[in-house]
Amino acid sequence: MGTVEFKKDASAVTIEMLLIVRPQKRKTVQRVQTDRQTEISASHHSQGQPIQMQPDEQAPVITSYTNEGTHVTVEVHPRNTTPQLFKKFSLGKGVRKLPSLTGLDNKGFQENGKSRVPLPGGKDLHAYPWDKSGLKSMTLDLQQFEKLDAYASKVSVKNSIEELVKVLLREARTDLEKVRAIWMWICHHIEYDVAGFHNKGQRSCEPKDVLRTGKSVCAGYAGLFQQMCSVAGVLCMELSGYSKGYSYRRGQSFTGDSDHAWNAVYLDGRWHLLDSTWGSGSVNDSCSKFTFQYKEFYFLTHPALFINNHFPDNSNWQLLKPALTLKEFESNMLYNMQFYNLGMLAAHPETPIIQTVNGKATISIESRAPLLFMFKLQGTEEHGLMTLKKNGMKLEIYPQKTGNHKLQVFAKPSKGSEDHYNEVLEYTLECSSVDKNMRFPKDLRQPVGPSWFTERKGFLRPSHPDPIIHTNDGRCSITFTLGKDISVLPSLHSDNTSLTEDMRRRHIMEIHRGNQIEFKIHLPHAGKFVLRIFAKKKSDPGNYIYIFNYLISCPNTEVKWPVFPENYRNWAESYELLEPLAGLLPANRNVQFKLKLHSIAKAFVQGKDTSPLTLSKDGYWEGTCNTSGCTEVRVMVQENANLKFSYILKYEVETQ
Repeated sequence: MGTVEFKKDASAVTIEMLLIVRPQKRKTVQRVQTDRQTEISASHHSQGQPIQMQPDEQAPVITSYTNEGTHVTVEVHPRNTTPQLFKKFSLGKGVRKLPSLTGLDNKGFQENGKSRVPLPGGKDLHAYPWDKSGLKSMTLDLQQFEKLDAYASKVSVKNSIEELVKVLLREARTDLEKVRAIWMWICHHIEYDVAGFHNKGQRSCEPKDVLRTGKSVCAGYAGLFQQMCSVAGVLCMELSGYSKGYSYRRGQSFTGDSDHAWNAVYLDGRWHLLDSTWGSGSVNDSCSKFTFQYKEFYFLTHPALFINNHFPDNSNWQLLKPALTLKEFESNMLYNMQFYNLGMLAAHPETPIIQTVNGKATISIESRAPLLFMFKLQGTEEHGLMTLKKNGMKLEIYPQKTGNHKLQVFAKPSKGSEDHYNEVLEYTLECSSVDKNMRFPKDLRQPVGPSWFTERKGFLRPSHPDPIIHTNDGRCSITFTLGKDISVLPSLHSDNTSLTEDMRRRHIMEIHRGNQIEFKIHLPHAGKFVLRIFAKKKSDPGNYIYIFNYLISCPNTEVKWPVFPENYRNWAESYELLEPLAGLLPANRNVQFKLKLHSIAKAFVQGKDTSPLTLSKDGYWEGTCNTSGCTEVRVMVQENANLKFSYILKYEVETQ
């Protein structure tokens, strides 16, 4: 059975066939053409009925379909003319295989040696999920296109599609180069019709109109691409389906008519997917302004990545094995172009909506190479704990309010001058309970803890690789191996302390042993603290630069450690204090002192009286000092007999 409908112009007759699998049955079919203003219906004719045509008759193009049929468009040319093949297949939902065209009234098709058109088969299918190979469905060296891209993007012919393709093909020889030239031209010359998007009556998707006006919606992009490929002699399909584009909302269901159009091209014996609408640029949030912004990602995109935001009406055109169901498409995470362009491979969870468990949600990203990340929960970088991994990151989120929360994840390359973070993921967190014990200090910065980034900054082999340090007695010790020429400045912060910045720093003692550094930390009270670490080159006279921070947690409410003694400018990095560590000494006591001091001649402790320290056999300067009758105790050294004494430490004495 076949309904044959036509449109005749000066050089060719377009025949559109509806292949019906039910023989000898009359039926009326109708299609409303996407983005066109007319609706045309035609009755189904019995097999063998002759076609009646008037030479000058201008009949409308009619596209017919059923959910069981396959719609094919070919061009029939008069004899003794050069045939030009134009193919269009619109496969209805549920169709799995194109019936053979052999024996049907499609002589023009056969005259071009194309009795069968290669539709997706086993050789076209790619494995799903993505095998983490390339971003393209075929191996490409984009550098080989540099000359062609520059040429095609600057071609300005707009008088006819045929003339435009002719000019573009001057620099294109292979089918791949032809497709590339057409792609580049459309992406740089056709803008999205934002007015037509909002008002269907103001737009046209006919290829000639798209070329003339230089703008259209997705159907116009796809239609023009197909027409230009036809003129260039390259097999091309116009596909339609659902998309996660401009108006998409996380977790939404797709019903009704298709909302997007794109293309498939046949290259090197295999079908490949592309979207010139999305490749050309983007619109603003209100879809009132279009900006040209070329996106290489949507050219011959790997099908396992293309399915993230393109769901074709016919599942064959997913080019995947196994194919996804619509429900899977709806529930799957949306990975945008930047996610893959930055080298990310996967994210967990793989669904856009996450339920917290006991007030917590965990997100992780896997990447090919180190990246820098940041996040926003309801627009602020709070209530989270992000750690960098060599190949990705891990983020723990603890919302402090129940309800739904918007979580955005951003990333940027670890090297280069790029300061801008690109959004790569967006989740909706459904929080049913709050963990009040996981409130973080406002001074906590992301990411938290040591990582490949801190290694690059010279902080090697950390004693505590985790971002949180737990202590019950309020004391902890952290060590690193430092790179060359690095000066370090630590600082302790808490939301629940009235200590000055100077006093906060005195809860940290630095100890240097060769290229190792140790931070001894005594907390002033229980709670959560942020240990910030700044650094600079010793040879650099400039300011210290923030490097990273730890979160220190102490639940013991009995903790109340005093500050360490104040060290003077003459305190050398090679010096080490063993006792007393408390900067506040008891009154009326004999206090034992023990220090490791290199390259000095004499050392003393000065209270009411001055007491000498003696050098022991094991290399320590030791002695005692009585704190009676004084408010301060100082340690002083003399480097050699010709120099004056200099103070290196100061202690306070408790009042009586």
